[in-house]
Amino acid sequence: MMHNTQTNAVPSMIDNSIPHHQEFLRDVLHGLSQPQKTLPCKYFYDERGSQLFEAICSTPEYYITRTEIDILKRYMADIAAIVGSHCDILEFGSGAGIKIRLLLDGLTDPRSYIPIDISMEILEASARELAQQFPSVQVIPIVGDYHKDIQLPDAFRRQTPQRKLVFFPGSTISNFTRPEAQTFLQRIRRLLTEGDGLLIGVDCIKDTEILNAAYNDAAGVTAAFNLNLLHRIKNTFSTNLKPQHFFHHAYFNAREARIEMHLVSKLDQIVEVEKTRFSLRKGETIHTENSYKYALPVFASMAQQAGFTTGKVWQDPGQLFSLHYLTAH
Repeated sequence: MMHNTQTNAVPSMIDNSIPHHQEFLRDVLHGLSQPQKTLPCKYFYDERGSQLFEAICSTPEYYITRTEIDILKRYMADIAAIVGSHCDILEFGSGAGIKIRLLLDGLTDPRSYIPIDISMEILEASARELAQQFPSVQVIPIVGDYHKDIQLPDAFRRQTPQRKLVFFPGSTISNFTRPEAQTFLQRIRRLLTEGDGLLIGVDCIKDTEILNAAYNDAAGVTAAFNLNLLHRIKNTFSTNLKPQHFFHHAYFNAREARIEMHLVSKLDQIVEVEKTRFSLRKGETIHTENSYKYALPVFASMAQQAGFTTGKVWQDPGQLFSLHYLTAH
């Protein structure tokens, strides 16, 4: 699509984050004190974790990224026709911004783009590149945790005849439990006015072997990504934590229709984090992530309950993945 040639200044960062160190510590201590020890998956994405995730997306086993990109390329004309011109776009968890480049290039004269991400380093680099690549688009990066309420700039809050679009690719919705996903969809709906859109990627239920392989790649990149969370804790806090005393384990839980990722203790051990001690038995796990998989009617029902009208659904020929366009009603 053609864009006008108006120049755009280098974007300035809006920081909605709270003191990160204290929140991180609080979440670590809380998670490790539970009967089933947990660590929030949002802390995967420090600079090293973000780099490892980008590497995961290139592994042959991890179908999600390449499949969604193929869907975006194949159906971009349809998407552009539905969204219309001069839209304002908000993306949660923007990361390196690979897919948004396809969207900004394919839409008709998008007016503004607001990426929200917890990783300042990745966000800043991506926002600068996008501002240079798309000079007619106002890029307004926001550092923050999209799991919480974030103050949005006027570019997205203002009432205009043009459509606002929330872009939430990568099946990130899968990391929420079903009730959390429902609540998050409702939060998105409250950001929008009637007629605005949500373009969201949703992973589908499929053969267990494909799912298990996607989260246990032969090169061990996903394992390194999971274990990097322990390295981040070790590098941030006073702790005797030894990441080498854990190994990565991921599997498809068919009853819950989700992939579970865990860090498994190789031995009986006492882990101390900032003077708080936790005991782990050999074989005990720290649950780090869920990735729920959805049948199309199940996700459509959730969207409708959240205040959206279900519209177009695009899938790849193998029906591995789905891209949904939902309209706020």
